[in-house]
Amino acid sequence: MGEAIIKGLLTKGINPENIWISEKSQERSDYLHKEYGIVRAKDNEDLVDHSEAILLAVKPQNLTAAVESFVTSFNNEKILVSILAGVTTAKIEALLPVGSNVVRVMPNTPALIGEGTTVMTGGTNTTDIQLQEVLTIFEAVGRVNVLPETMFNAVTGLSGSGPAFVYLMIEALADGGVLAGLSRDIAYMLAVDTVKGAALMVQETKKHPGQLKDMVTSPAGTTIYGLLQMEKAGLRGTLMETVLAAAKRAEQL
Repeated sequence: MGEAIIKGLLTKGINPENIWISEKSQERSDYLHKEYGIVRAKDNEDLVDHSEAILLAVKPQNLTAAVESFVTSFNNEKILVSILAGVTTAKIEALLPVGSNVVRVMPNTPALIGEGTTVMTGGTNTTDIQLQEVLTIFEAVGRVNVLPETMFNAVTGLSGSGPAFVYLMIEALADGGVLAGLSRDIAYMLAVDTVKGAALMVQETKKHPGQLKDMVTSPAGTTIYGLLQMEKAGLRGTLMETVLAAAKRAEQL
């Protein structure tokens, strides 16, 4: 995800010399420097010393160790941006000096191609101006919404984990096409284009998905017979429970 943000910022015209990284893997650090021309910090403290906004992209279980590695260089003029799933702003603030500015962000993987959906919220001390600065960063990789932190587990379950659920549906649709006699490459092409087109129809027409579904569904036609099988299999309820399960897991992290 960090690389997606780097690519997005560079696409927006940000000078690569204004982007610093601190990476545990030397191989990864060398790759990012060579690929994008960004600056490699000596360590986390060096990065924080030279940065106004710091993106924290580690596993939730490594949060404390990561913050301890730079906390002496952090001050209230800087913003710490966290993309850690399930980790609240309050938990991060407790590890930082009093009055520190924290922004919690939940992006998703389509950010890799500039089509991400990002939700963000500010911590106790974060100002609207600081929130806008972070919003501008993530607008480089897609659409951004500001929501209350109480909604973040639900956001994680839907848009954070959601791409994986859609990938599975695309795979299943393509398998259905193969079962019906299509070649694998044609089946995947049709499945991908169908999902993409349907999503754009919802977005562009502003119509309820149920209305758009009814537009495709003629009396005693092929679509209603297919929909009957989906309802028999409980697909609607399964998808709802899928999002809920992911949201509950985010709460446990």
